[in-house]
Amino acid sequence: MAAAYTLGSQERIKSKKLIDTLFSGGNSRSLAVFPLRVVYVTGQRTADEPQAQMMVSVSKRHFKRAVKRNRIKRQLRETYRLNKALLLEPLARKPQTILYLAFIWQADTLYPTAAVEESMKTLLHRIAEKL
Repeated sequence: MAAAYTLGSQERIKSKKLIDTLFSGGNSRSLAVFPLRVVYVTGQRTADEPQAQMMVSVSKRHFKRAVKRNRIKRQLRETYRLNKALLLEPLARKPQTILYLAFIWQADTLYPTAAVEESMKTLLHRIAEKL
């Protein structure tokens, strides 16, 4: 049960090639619930990959100070870690599918973690419905 609430390094998108695929626009889809936007794409999964991989992006244009950007990134990673089961349950029915997610912060202000979590839950529910 405790393993469901982890966010290991295998679950993070680090490959520039994968990031380019995600943002190139071809078959990726986007959803927004303010202050968050998610861009996602599905692909074929190999045996050693997790079913979902994610990344977080906070623009320097909105927050000049790294402290604030890092706070938002921590909030996003934590809310995803706690609520990723909403996505993994529908994905378990499709064992050969992998989901790549990119969470993008759109607001110019900081929000409390509860508000960020509500936006995250809404986005994850909407993605799960479309799978």
